[in-house]
Amino acid sequence: MLTVVTFLPLLACAVLALLPRAVRVPDRVCSWVWIATAAADLALVIAVWVRFDPHGGLQYEQRARWMPGAGVSYHVGVDGLSLPLVAMVCVLFLAAAVHMLRETRRVRALACLFLFLQTVGVGLFVALDLILFFVFFDLSIVGMYVVIAGWGHGERARAAALKFFLYTFVGSLALLLGFIGLYLAADPHTFDLVELTRSNPLAGQGLYAGLVLLAVGAGLAVKTPTVPLHTWLPPAHTEAPAAGSAILAGVLLKMGTYGFVRIAMPLLPGSWRQYAPVFVVVGVVSVVYGALVALAQTDLKRMIAYTSVNHMGYVVLAIGAAGSLAGSDAQARSLAVTGAVVQMVSHGLLTGALFLLTGVLYDRGGTYALDAYSGLAAHTPRFAAATGVAAFASLGIPGFSGFVAEFQIFTGSLASQAAATGIALLGILLSAALFLRALRSLFLGPPRLPAGIPLSGLADLRTREAAATYPLLVLALVIGVLPRFLLDVVEPAGRSVTELVAR
Repeated sequence: MLTVVTFLPLLACAVLALLPRAVRVPDRVCSWVWIATAAADLALVIAVWVRFDPHGGLQYEQRARWMPGAGVSYHVGVDGLSLPLVAMVCVLFLAAAVHMLRETRRVRALACLFLFLQTVGVGLFVALDLILFFVFFDLSIVGMYVVIAGWGHGERARAAALKFFLYTFVGSLALLLGFIGLYLAADPHTFDLVELTRSNPLAGQGLYAGLVLLAVGAGLAVKTPTVPLHTWLPPAHTEAPAAGSAILAGVLLKMGTYGFVRIAMPLLPGSWRQYAPVFVVVGVVSVVYGALVALAQTDLKRMIAYTSVNHMGYVVLAIGAAGSLAGSDAQARSLAVTGAVVQMVSHGLLTGALFLLTGVLYDRGGTYALDAYSGLAAHTPRFAAATGVAAFASLGIPGFSGFVAEFQIFTGSLASQAAATGIALLGILLSAALFLRALRSLFLGPPRLPAGIPLSGLADLRTREAAATYPLLVLALVIGVLPRFLLDVVEPAGRSVTELVAR
């Protein structure tokens, strides 16, 4: 089943890509093939979720020989850490497909790229072999580079894509070095995540284990991204198309944070406990710095990009606190890990919605500059309402998924990291300030649009734009009001991770 879920989008991509040039496939047909494939993949994931046993550990496992001489296999499976993220990937890619329904630039190639990226995203979250994880990790860089460079905003997009590629590719090389370190420490040598978790090959290895954690942590921190390895993110987001930004923020950033929870914590428990305070500090700095820099932005898309640094900082704070055994109990550490996973899902949905809405703004006015707009609420009430809901949900207002995630992160982190958690709370105040400033600038005051654009021709959210955005907000609301369906899946896996870290 997982193999079908993973490679169904790639199969559709291959069908579209391999059609002879003489066969002129209409853009509309390519778009609907893309939407139908994304919808089918989501339906399969829902079927997996319905049959999933939250207390059953890894499920739907599939294993096949790949490079047996090197200890590499095709090994996939899902548990409570990965299944919510797989579902989020499928939801976001379906939303992106609907949002791009009216795209006219090389639609066939764009559909192929996004279908390819969907396979890469799902594949990484179900991978149970380090080399398989690395392959999907690296392919995501290639796919997103082409999306930014090919469908971004002109020459600056190509420069932003190059910076994104170089930064994240260097990070992936560091990650590979760490994986090889784990492989060499294992006896027998293997890249299998399950076997490495069981054997804990770096227990008592001291400096060697610390260097492996440094390599793995640096590679994942670039992708997350955390301060000071975040500088590729704002230009990449600003120059990418709206759907590309939604996937970059919602899916690719989670590859870093998921790697910490899936690989660094259970495979390097001793080193993780030893260096947990470092991750706590990095998380807090990312929270505060990301919010402060976002507050200073005059470009809406760059502002939202920096809030991603802020929100991923909460995740790093939580997983760092989960490695701090002193002053905490198992329940608090488990709560921190659960909150980190829920934050990944929440951020994907809400920031994905915000980036799709910035695409609507750019489509109407041709710029993301906040000072180019005002008074839009009177002319675009549906757009104003959707943006307001997404903004308030993103800053953690009760009733939405962001509150559930941040409440668990702060509650789980407070026991062992009280000072750091107190500082991180400032991030919520700063987020409230920056979102309120942006909403006031865009929607209140006398009506104003960029020069040459008449207010009379300003259109509100169109059907396809609403169909792409509203479900993300509704799902965030459902998680905020009725979170048990998600927490029942995540909590047992979170307890398992904290038990592995404490061994």
